[in-house]
Amino acid sequence: MASDVLEQRAAVEAEVGGRTLCDVLAQTVASHGDLPAYSDRDGSQAWRTLTWGQFRGEVLGLAAALVRLGLRPGERVALMLPNRAEHVLADQAVVHAGGVPVTLYATLAPDQVRYIAADCDARVAVLDGPSELARWQAVLPDLPGVRAVVVRDSAACPAGEPFLTWAGLAAIGRDAAAGAEAAEVARRTAAITPDDPVTLLYTSGTTASPKGVVITHRSVLYECVTARMSGSAIMHVRWVSYLPLAHIAERMFTLYLAAFLAGHTYFCHNAATDLVQVIGEVKPTSFFGVPRVWEKIQAGLQALLAAERDEAKRAAVAAAMDVGRRYVESSQFGRVMPPGLEAEYARAEAGVLGPIKSLLGLGEARVVVSAAAPLPPDVSAFFAGLGMRILDVYGMTETTGAFTMNTPGAFKLGTVGRPVPGTEVRVADDGEILTRGPLNTPGYLNLSGQTAELLDSDGWLHTGDIGSVDADGFVSVVDRKKELIITSGGENISPAAIENLLVAHPLIGQALAYGDRRKYVVALLTLDGEVAPAWARARGVEASSLAELAGTPLVLDAVGEAVAAANQRLARVQQVKRWRLLPVEWTAESEELTPTLKLKRRVIHSKYADVIDQLYAEPADHG
Repeated sequence: MASDVLEQRAAVEAEVGGRTLCDVLAQTVASHGDLPAYSDRDGSQAWRTLTWGQFRGEVLGLAAALVRLGLRPGERVALMLPNRAEHVLADQAVVHAGGVPVTLYATLAPDQVRYIAADCDARVAVLDGPSELARWQAVLPDLPGVRAVVVRDSAACPAGEPFLTWAGLAAIGRDAAAGAEAAEVARRTAAITPDDPVTLLYTSGTTASPKGVVITHRSVLYECVTARMSGSAIMHVRWVSYLPLAHIAERMFTLYLAAFLAGHTYFCHNAATDLVQVIGEVKPTSFFGVPRVWEKIQAGLQALLAAERDEAKRAAVAAAMDVGRRYVESSQFGRVMPPGLEAEYARAEAGVLGPIKSLLGLGEARVVVSAAAPLPPDVSAFFAGLGMRILDVYGMTETTGAFTMNTPGAFKLGTVGRPVPGTEVRVADDGEILTRGPLNTPGYLNLSGQTAELLDSDGWLHTGDIGSVDADGFVSVVDRKKELIITSGGENISPAAIENLLVAHPLIGQALAYGDRRKYVVALLTLDGEVAPAWARARGVEASSLAELAGTPLVLDAVGEAVAAANQRLARVQQVKRWRLLPVEWTAESEELTPTLKLKRRVIHSKYADVIDQLYAEPADHG
C-alpha cells in the first residue's frame, strides 16, 4: 500500500476517532440544536419542522419506549415506511436503544418480507399504513419472533396484540422517559462502539435470495468525513429526501450526513408525483439523482425548450448552453480554461442559464450528484450545457456508498472520479474493479461463504463491475461483470453502453439490450410516459393511452430514427439489429425496475422471453 494512502487513512480515522453516530447527533444538538433538522407534511398541509434538539429528544423518548417493549441490544427492528419524519425517528430510536434498524423496500412481496424478517430475526416491525400492513399480516404467523408491530396510520392499525399505533408508541416513550428505561437508553448508547452495526441493508435479491449487508458506525463516519474533505458535503445543506431509505445513498444523505452536517431535510413521500414540485419549493443546495431521475428532468426540459416558438429565444438558449458546455468541459481535471470563457459563461449564466436552473428548482444547488449506475454521457453533456457539473460517484451497499467520487475541485465527465482518501482501488486481470479500505462491510449476515467470495484474504472487495483506471487515477465503470453480453461470436458487449445511447432520445423511456449467446443484439424499448404524449400532441397525434401511442406510425418512425442514430455511434457488433417498442412503461411496481429505477434484467428477460424470441425470428429490422 502506498504511503500516501496510509497517511490519508490515518488522517480521516483520527477525525472519526472513537465516535459513533449517536455521539455525532449529540454534538450536533450541542452546537446547532435550534436549527431545523427535518420538515415533513401530508397532502397540502404546511411543512412541520423538527429542530435538531427536538429530533434527538423524540428519538430518546422512542428509544425508551422500545426498551420497555423488550428490545434488547443487537436485536433488529424492521422498518417499512416512505421517506418521512417517523421513518428517521424510528431508525435513530432503534440505534439509541442498542438495536439495529433494517429498512425494507415497500415494494417487496410478502414472501420476500418473510425471508428478510426471518433472516435478521426481526423483533419489532414499524410500518406505514394499509399497503405495508397487508404485506406483513400475510406472513406474521410465520414470524413468531416479532413481538410488536407499530403502525403509523392509526386508522389502519388492527386492534389487539401485537399491534400498536405510532401515537401509542410515542405515549409509551413519554412515560418511559421519566423512568428507568431512559437511564437504560443512556447506558446502551454509551456502550455502542464504532465497529457495531448502525444498520443492516438487504441487497435487491434479483438473482438470488437477498443478502443482509452489515454497515458500521465507523464506515458511515469515515464516509462523512471524506465527503466533507472533498468539498462534496456542505454544512447546513438543504436537502430533498425522496429515494427509498433502504438504499445506502439516500440513507447516507438523509440520516448520516444530515446529522454530520446539521443539514435541513425536506421529505417527499411520493417521488413519482411530487418530486418536481418539492424541489421547486425547497430549492435544495445539494441534490442527488440516480441516472433515471436526471434523464426524466432532461426529457421534461427538452420538451419545454422544443415547445418554445420564438426562434430568437431558442437560439439564445442554444448559444448559452454551448457556452455552459464548453465552460464545464474546460473545468475538468487537467484542462485549461480558454481566455475569456469565464466571463462569457458569467454572462450566459446571468441572462439564460441561471433562470432555467431556477425554473427546475436547482438554481441554488452548489453540488449535484449521480450514482447507482453510470450516468449516460448525453445526459451529463446536456446538464453541462446548463453549467451544472453532475458529479458521478461510484459505490455499493457493501462499500457504505461511494468509494470513488468526482468532486467540485477534481472531476472528469464520463468517469466516476478517484478513490476517496485512504481507499485503494485496482483492476483485476479480468477487468473487475476491486477496492480495499475502511468503507468495506465486515460481511453479510449469516452468510460466511458469500462473505468470503466478496472479500478475499487480502481484504480486497470484489465489486462485480468491469472498469478501468486512467493515468490520473479516475475510475470508469463499463458494466456489471455478470451482465456483459457475450455473443455467439465470442464478442464481449456492455448492454449499458448501448442502452445509454438509446435513451438519449427523449421519446424513449427505458431500453434493454439483449444478445447473450446470440449472433446479434436486439432491444426492448418503452416510451417515456410523460414526454411521449406531449411530443405526439405537438405533432397533431392524439392517443388515449401509452399503448395506443406505441403503435402510432409517427412514433414508430421516430423511435426507428433514434435507434439508427444510436447505431451510428456503436461498433458494428454492438449495433441493434431489431427492436420492439412495448405498449407499457416499466416501473418498480410492475417489477421491471428496482426501487432506484435500475433495470431488473432477469425479470425483463423472463417476462418478455416470447418477444425476444420473436425478434430473433423476424426478418425485418424494426419493431
